[in-house]
Amino acid sequence: MSRIVDLSFPLEDGQLNFPLDPKISVSVFHSVAKIGYNLAQLSLSTHQGTHVDAPYHFFADGRTIDLVDLNRFYGRAALIDFAPNRYLAPQTLLTVEMFQAHEALFEPGARIIYRTGWDRMFGKPEYFTHFPTMTMEASRWIASREISLLGMDTPTPSSDWLECHQILLARGTEIVIVEGLTRLELLPSRFTFIGFPLNIKGQDGSPIRAVGILE
Repeated sequence: MSRIVDLSFPLEDGQLNFPLDPKISVSVFHSVAKIGYNLAQLSLSTHQGTHVDAPYHFFADGRTIDLVDLNRFYGRAALIDFAPNRYLAPQTLLTVEMFQAHEALFEPGARIIYRTGWDRMFGKPEYFTHFPTMTMEASRWIASREISLLGMDTPTPSSDWLECHQILLARGTEIVIVEGLTRLELLPSRFTFIGFPLNIKGQDGSPIRAVGILE
């Protein structure tokens, strides 16, 4: 019998985010007491909480989230746990050697999720400033492997976020980047990943409800 593991953070009013991003607001617009039904109003960025990046996030002529093939967001995935039963220290460098140790998983079209344990810091300012960070050498190596999706439990792959995203999202590479995952320690080494974006026309990303299906 299959089991579903929720890999997403809930969206909450006032939740922390990157300093330059708009603040999230979740407010009551209608209520049962006043009008007969409850209805909330949302205001948030396309990169709030657990979310995906499309190439348009960093390229003016890049593919927008509504045009990314939906098959990218669903299918068999592999977990790389860099800190089994523990977590990496703040600002640990994720080197090319660390990823190359799992080279057999990086087949063309593969979906790769990696765990650092940094999701434990979600809700604290340090979550956005001291996360384990991928080196540019590792980014270039991953881009060369032609995988379809790369997910992580950090808010972004690297503190060198501009260059890293430009490498991973470049035309001809266009790896779907899933950021802000959680509870990855509950996953086996192989599982089914589902994380569909909202169908937001012409935009750069979307919050998602990511889950892992365990057979």
